[in-house]
Amino acid sequence: MNTHLLALQLMAAQGCLGAFDTIYHHELTEALPGRATAGRELAIHAVRALIYSALFIGLACWRFDGAFAVLLLAVFVVEIVLTLWDFVVEDQTRLLPATERITHTVLAMNGGAFITLLVLNMPAWLALPSALTWQPQGALSIFLALCGIGVGISGLRDGLAARAIARQAARADTAPGHHFGAPGRSFLVTGATGFIGQKLVRALLRDGQRVSVLTRQAKKAAWMFDGRVDCITSMEQLPRSRRIDVVINLAGAPVLGWRWTRARRAELRRSRVDLTNRLVAWIGQADHKPAMLLSASAVGYYGIQQPGDDTLLTENDPPQPIFMSDLCREWELAAQGAHAHGVRVATARIGVVLGEQGALPMMLFPVKLGLGGPMGGGAQWLPWIHVDDVLGAMAHLCATDAAGVYNFTAPESMTQAQFGRVAAHVWHRPYGFPTPGFPVRLALGEQAGLLLDGQRVSPAKLILSGFDFRYPQLTGALRALKT
Repeated sequence: MNTHLLALQLMAAQGCLGAFDTIYHHELTEALPGRATAGRELAIHAVRALIYSALFIGLACWRFDGAFAVLLLAVFVVEIVLTLWDFVVEDQTRLLPATERITHTVLAMNGGAFITLLVLNMPAWLALPSALTWQPQGALSIFLALCGIGVGISGLRDGLAARAIARQAARADTAPGHHFGAPGRSFLVTGATGFIGQKLVRALLRDGQRVSVLTRQAKKAAWMFDGRVDCITSMEQLPRSRRIDVVINLAGAPVLGWRWTRARRAELRRSRVDLTNRLVAWIGQADHKPAMLLSASAVGYYGIQQPGDDTLLTENDPPQPIFMSDLCREWELAAQGAHAHGVRVATARIGVVLGEQGALPMMLFPVKLGLGGPMGGGAQWLPWIHVDDVLGAMAHLCATDAAGVYNFTAPESMTQAQFGRVAAHVWHRPYGFPTPGFPVRLALGEQAGLLLDGQRVSPAKLILSGFDFRYPQLTGALRALKT
């Protein structure tokens, strides 16, 4: 059998496996470009991807003869060294999910196979005069060239993300920290492995606080926070005698995703209302009651505000009889149960949080492609807040003995169209490519209201309490996050 052709076929399989690994694991499930600890891994991925891009495009149509065969062998050696280094860095910085570890194993085996087959041809290539010999393989060559272009784009993406993480780390080193009150207090955090939760736990640790986390993924959390937190998987594992000074409740399954079927709505309620009820039940039995329960909610509490309605909503405005409002109302009511045990309760109704993870990367994707534009008309209000201000507001409430309901949104009100225009300006992209609302409602059902219906929400109570926003305006917030 033609070993050269078989090697190219295995390379094509490598391209497919690599695309799956990059899209499903690195981008979607692990979100590496937005992970503060993934800078070195992304830098290695960038170099490897650019090497693979050159290999795919070069081997698609050419044979490497003479000295070029030696150059190809040297590239293989560099790739193998980078792969081994990548394995080490991954295991030092994160806990890989089982599917990613299996995929990486298959990629390594397949890569070893096609490299071995190509090396077997090298004695014959070395005997030939040095040249790149044109040797196309029809449709296979076209596919390999496309793989090369795709992996090259992926490499550039990872390189830019690694550079952005380095810049963000430099900014974080110079930015003032968040202070949650006297150091040495004991905090219990739920939802600690989520977008906001990760940043919150790290902010608490930097502030000298002691942190326990309630999570279904205790091993992942221990790995994520370098073993500096106490991990429990259920409230039953927390002794009644354990002193907890503050509980910060962020847990909840993502609202935007699968359609809101009956089963999906039950899952959303379980992950918020039922868990909060278990927290309050533990507080009721605890020997030392926490001083405060800070529980998350969302501006979805206020329901739908029709486009063109400029009413500024405050904490006193009522909910509406729709699912999102009901979910937030029940969640808040469950947290209020801690009042009966003498615990201060503060509720954070959080808007769209802007950060390296969360909703912003998806919102910016069409903008960065130059396809940004109004969605469903664009007149719906979009209540946003920078993630640093979310952490700052939480620290402010913890440090000032606050209680009651607070809207966590920026002072600047924006419609979806205005938001898109500002984002396009910050990223120097054109704007004006509209997205009709009908397909979005058809695809998402009732939850399309999260994208097509908004609320104009005021953070007046936070401001009156003395909180100073770092990012009161969208332009500054997006520039701080620009990658």
